[in-house]
Amino acid sequence: MGNCYLIIIDGLGVGAQEDAHLYGDEGMNTLGHVSEQTGCKLPNLGKMGIGNIIPLKSVPEEPTPVGAYGKMREVSGGKDSTTGHWEIAGIHLDKPFPTYPNGFPQYVIDAFCEGIGVEKALCNLPYSGTDAMRDYGNEHLETGFLIVYTSADSVFQVACHDGVTSVKKLHEWCEFARKEICVGEHEVGRVIARPFTGKPGAFERLTNERRDFSAIPPKDNIVQLLYDSGIKTYSIGKIVDLFAERGFTQYRKTKSNAEGISQLLSAMSAVENSFVFINLIDTDQLYGHRLDPEGYASSLEEFDRALPAILSKVQKDDLLIITGDHGNDPCSTSTDHSREFVPLLVYPKEHADKENLGMRETFADVAVSIAEFFKRKNLFAGTSFLKESS
Repeated sequence: MGNCYLIIIDGLGVGAQEDAHLYGDEGMNTLGHVSEQTGCKLPNLGKMGIGNIIPLKSVPEEPTPVGAYGKMREVSGGKDSTTGHWEIAGIHLDKPFPTYPNGFPQYVIDAFCEGIGVEKALCNLPYSGTDAMRDYGNEHLETGFLIVYTSADSVFQVACHDGVTSVKKLHEWCEFARKEICVGEHEVGRVIARPFTGKPGAFERLTNERRDFSAIPPKDNIVQLLYDSGIKTYSIGKIVDLFAERGFTQYRKTKSNAEGISQLLSAMSAVENSFVFINLIDTDQLYGHRLDPEGYASSLEEFDRALPAILSKVQKDDLLIITGDHGNDPCSTSTDHSREFVPLLVYPKEHADKENLGMRETFADVAVSIAEFFKRKNLFAGTSFLKESS
């Protein structure tokens, strides 16, 4: 049967969707703008066909790509990681997770603070995480009050200095928020623990101690379907958090894309007839949100350099899919995710029903195709991009 490898390059968009104006994202084009502004070189992704999806200034079209290529439209409302990954897994959300452009209602904050025995929370506004540490970190150190903030995404984020609150205690508080506070009408996509360290003026996130507490996904998703039918499923990176730790045989959390790529290469040498789902977060977390196009380009180039090693481990009966979950244009003035199409690359292209896969009408085409690859019943609203014999 072979293995299926699904790689999500976090925040890799290829142009604003038709409904981007509803999100304030007109004109966004993460990959296009990074290519234009930085001149990043992606020869191996280029050979796969990424320059055939949209015009890229620094990546020419490939007349004979080794992969099949296309792009995908998100149907579910929202532009956050949970919504994107869930739709890739076959879940269409009827309504988006709630967002809080003016911060959370005070009664939500009060209930959280009372439940964990803390007097007060600071901030309670949509905020960049690094700015929240800068603007509220000193007061947090002096008072012990938590820093609670959100973003344009559906997230309830709690930041604490490790000298004020232990990472273990912060994780417990966020688990409480997930189970007791962020429920019902306030069921956000993710509650995120954001521990940090350092001194005023030099605070640093403890990225490897971050923990995401996701909403529980519906059972009809490709991960759970494969797991329940006896296929071994592996998570690398934050995938397991986005699916509330459900449906995975084994998982490996990572501190960086380099570690994620290393874990992927190790898995490719060991697994058989399995599904490996990996998220490479640096493009989004380190560079997109911080409006750093050069860093974003370097992160893409790092992955591009690793691609030959990855492709060398893909056997003829295996399937490799590379895509994104939303956009995050570092060349814009917004530090938020962007409502964009995402790229689709499929290798070997002999598995695909055609070389140019065109515009896919939903991210869920990935779930449909993976179900078909593993010869499992299709439960998802979408269309396969694989040949029937694959």
